[in-house]
Amino acid sequence: MIVEIVILAMIAAFLGLRLYSVLGRRPEQNEEPLRRRIEQPDPSSASPRALAPRLPEKAAAGTRPAAPAPEANAFETPAEAGIRAIIAADRRFDVAQFLAGAKGAYGMTLAAFWRGDKEELAQLCDRDVYEGFAAAVDARVDAGETIDARLIRIEEARIVAAEYSAPIARITVRFTADVASVTRDSDGTVIAGSLHDAIESRDLWTFSRDLTARDPDWLLDETDEA
Repeated sequence: MIVEIVILAMIAAFLGLRLYSVLGRRPEQNEEPLRRRIEQPDPSSASPRALAPRLPEKAAAGTRPAAPAPEANAFETPAEAGIRAIIAADRRFDVAQFLAGAKGAYGMTLAAFWRGDKEELAQLCDRDVYEGFAAAVDARVDAGETIDARLIRIEEARIVAAEYSAPIARITVRFTADVASVTRDSDGTVIAGSLHDAIESRDLWTFSRDLTARDPDWLLDETDEA
C-alpha cells in the first residue's frame, strides 16, 4: 500500500510539472501564442460586434509584452508612423488581426445596409456614419425600392493611413471588392444593376477606437470612395 501511494504521488507530481510548463509561463520569443492558432469564427454564426475590428485582450498586470513589428505588406508607407504610434500606445495591437476584423466589419456593414437593418448598423458605426446609412435606408423604403446585393469577394484590404491622437486611434483601410447588386422598384421591376455581373468597388473606410476604453471594438467613423 505504501509503495502504491508513493507511485501515485510521483505521477501526480509529474503531471503537475507538465501542467505548469504549459500554463504557467509566457510564450518564448519565437513561439506562436496559443490565441493565434485558434481558427477564425464562422462569419455566418457570429454577431456583428464580434466581427468588428478588435484588439487582443490586455496583458495581465505586471507584464509588458514586446510590440509586434508591423507587417510592411499590409499598409502603405505613409501609414507606418501612425501604426507605430498606435503600437506604442497599445503594445498588443496586431496589424494582421485588425485587418481580419476590418474585412469582417466591411462585409457585415454592407449586408446590414442592403437589407435595411438599422439596429445592426448602429452597432458597427459611430453616430454620424450610422445616420448617413439610416437616411439612405429610409429613402429607399419611402421610394418602395429594394436591393438584392452580394459581396462576391474582397480582393484587397490595405491600410493607407493611420494616426494616434491620445487617446483616439484612427485607421483608414482601402477595400477593393467585387459586388453584384440589383435594385428593384415597388413592382419588383429591375431598375439598376445585375446579379450576373460583379462590379469592382473601391472604398476608403476609417475605423476609430479610444485605446483607453475597455471595449475592444473599433467603430466605422468615416466612409469615402477610393
